[in-house]
Amino acid sequence: MNRLSLFSLLILVITFKVSSAQSVSERTHQNFDAGWKFHLGHATDFNRDFNYGLGNIFSKSGETAGTALAIDYDEKGWADVTLPHDWAVALPFKYVKNDDLDSHGYKPVGGLFPENSIGWYRKTFQVNRADSGKRFEIQFDGIYRDSKVWINGYYVGGNFSGYNSVKFDITDFIRFGKKNVMVVRADATQSEGWFYEGAGIYRHAWLNTYNNLHFKPQGGVFVHAVVNNNKDAEVTIETSLENRGINAASATVLSYITDRNGKILVTGNELPFSLAVREENKLISKVKLKSTRLWDIDDPYLYKAISLVKVNGRVIDSVQTRFGIRTFTFDSNKGFFLNGRAMKIQGVSCHQDHAGVGSALPDELQYYRIRLLKEMGVNAYRTTHNMPTPELLDACDSLGMLVMDETRLLTSGQEYEQQFRNLILRDRNHASIFLWSIGNEEYATHRTDIGKRIAQNQILLQKELDPSRTCTYAANMGNVFKGVNEVIPVRGFNYNLNGLDGYHAEHPDQPIIGTEVASTVTTRSIFVKDTVRAYVPDYDLTYPSWASTAETWWKITEDRPWFMGGFAWTGFDYRGEPTPYRWPNINSHFGIMDMCGFPKTVYYYYQAWWTDKDVLHIAPHWNWPGKEGRPIDVWVNSNADDVELFLNGKGLGKKTMPRYGHLVWSVKYQPGKLLAVAHKHGKTIKASVETTTAPVSIQLLPSKKVLLDNGEDAVIVNVSVLDKKGREVPDASNLIQFDLQGNADIIGVGNGDPSSHEPDKCETGQWQRHLFGGKAQLIIKAGTKPSEISLTGSAVGLTPRKIVLLQK
Repeated sequence: MNRLSLFSLLILVITFKVSSAQSVSERTHQNFDAGWKFHLGHATDFNRDFNYGLGNIFSKSGETAGTALAIDYDEKGWADVTLPHDWAVALPFKYVKNDDLDSHGYKPVGGLFPENSIGWYRKTFQVNRADSGKRFEIQFDGIYRDSKVWINGYYVGGNFSGYNSVKFDITDFIRFGKKNVMVVRADATQSEGWFYEGAGIYRHAWLNTYNNLHFKPQGGVFVHAVVNNNKDAEVTIETSLENRGINAASATVLSYITDRNGKILVTGNELPFSLAVREENKLISKVKLKSTRLWDIDDPYLYKAISLVKVNGRVIDSVQTRFGIRTFTFDSNKGFFLNGRAMKIQGVSCHQDHAGVGSALPDELQYYRIRLLKEMGVNAYRTTHNMPTPELLDACDSLGMLVMDETRLLTSGQEYEQQFRNLILRDRNHASIFLWSIGNEEYATHRTDIGKRIAQNQILLQKELDPSRTCTYAANMGNVFKGVNEVIPVRGFNYNLNGLDGYHAEHPDQPIIGTEVASTVTTRSIFVKDTVRAYVPDYDLTYPSWASTAETWWKITEDRPWFMGGFAWTGFDYRGEPTPYRWPNINSHFGIMDMCGFPKTVYYYYQAWWTDKDVLHIAPHWNWPGKEGRPIDVWVNSNADDVELFLNGKGLGKKTMPRYGHLVWSVKYQPGKLLAVAHKHGKTIKASVETTTAPVSIQLLPSKKVLLDNGEDAVIVNVSVLDKKGREVPDASNLIQFDLQGNADIIGVGNGDPSSHEPDKCETGQWQRHLFGGKAQLIIKAGTKPSEISLTGSAVGLTPRKIVLLQK
């Protein structure tokens, strides 16, 4: 049996959460998003970049008089912003014949646009004198990009990557009881990817405090486990500690585990330790859990682990973690197993942006997107092609979604080895991650001996930092072994599926996964090719030369038990990389859903074969004035046994549904009702599309009706219009205007149109968006006070619609 026992690992994985309760610990984790000031700088004009690059700000420590780094700098003319903040999404689209601009979605950021490529941020805050003696740390989860950070005029560090999280100890620079000023300069002149990347502090910021004797900020707690056949688990808790005080210290570490409600299940031994000044040490505690409840995609159960540092019985540091216990196996003959159950990877690759907000997604939107994917039947998510925001992983942990966590580049120089190290140390405690990816499509490197050596270095690093998992590489080559594939534990195929069988025959001991597949291009609600507006038909028909239809790759997957499944490109449309068109097209067509998360036709193909739901879907809509008597291809996606189609009561034939396929009828168009009647295991299922009349009213559908008054929560509102019979009008394009009253803000609008040049951001009181394919979307971010929030949608000639939300 060709089982790679090294990868048949029994995993306990965790989501890092920090306790901020002062009654238990001195550690705090304070959200630092509010109260920032922002101003664009300039990449080539020193005068417009606040004298940066000309003024010698690095000649003397803390000497910043007359610059934007100074504590007393006049912020007149600077905008008020709250993080996450992406300044690029608010810029207008601009056409310049340039491949890099094209791939980034025609937003005028980068070397061609020095006036839009530098951003400055300032934040004023206070620290109580009573807090002196603690350590202070600023944490940024993502700044795009090449950021530099100062506090009170002192430079504390920089971060090259636009995706990696970074932490800086700022203890020495705090002014207790006085005004403190944090300054960040972000330089987006040089891009990292070939897709929309945004610009600015587009993820959360945090102010952390803890004792001088503490768990290390990066990778301070790591937990892994072995589970036997009775689901009993031996849990190992590794705690890394350091002493940043001015004297040697002695203390103890105690760890215990609770259920999700906080009931203590098991407590480890209290372990003594001593550390000299600036010394570090690792302690290991082992505990046993009986009859564990395994984390699974259908039951994502999370325990809690609490680790304490105690001095003379008093808790001085505490870290709380949610974690899940599970097993997985990568078998070269039988495929992938989760908790001993064979499972195909029904995955999607996704970039991180969304309509209306660019890369600066509120946390609620991460959960919203994962729920949409799970509804489709997705069980795995690939973070293409960079370290994700922590809140995405939190959502996957909580909702039950496997994750392949991918680093930015396949290279092992100091910068990128450190990026990969940071990725693993930050994310290795997440329940959702089942596989690391060391890179993607490095065509200049991955077939070479250099590529092999780089890969070997990263593989060894991964095994050192996280022996509980394995890794892959997303290789866009077929039956090729030389280079990275000689050493990679799990072979990843990006497309090139005609090379699968040959490769497996020649390397039968190497598990294989589809790291990137499909790449069907479709435009939601458009069913006729339109080269002027850059639309492609919303059928599973069109794909680039390197790719395939959804149906093709999934049939290949189901026919091969050793092929583990894969990640379709992509779950959602994303800004940039327009294919097969260029301008006026400003975002991709690859998504199974559009940029708002509205499903395309191919969504229902996947849902039919990836879920047990009763799926019966007809495409296209049935509003085709002027096409009476002309044939229209009608696609039916279903997992029923057979389907019969009727037009206005007249039968058009009954067909057997092919396994992992779809059905097509050519129907001469007549207005009315197109009805599908299907049978599944003796049950009758019906679905229909009807010719609607003109819209008369607006429909607003919020993702929820109650928001938290924390300044961070959000609600997604989907917009459509109805005819006089209450039917959605699928081809409507009305301009909808929005009025919001209450302690909340609209932060973005969209409609999924890949060629729309309407703004994602509007001036206060002027929010609006045209419908595309009968739909639009807006996102509301919560305020900080209890409030009744009313949203009204209105349009010329239509009855307005008002909804009321509660914020508390």
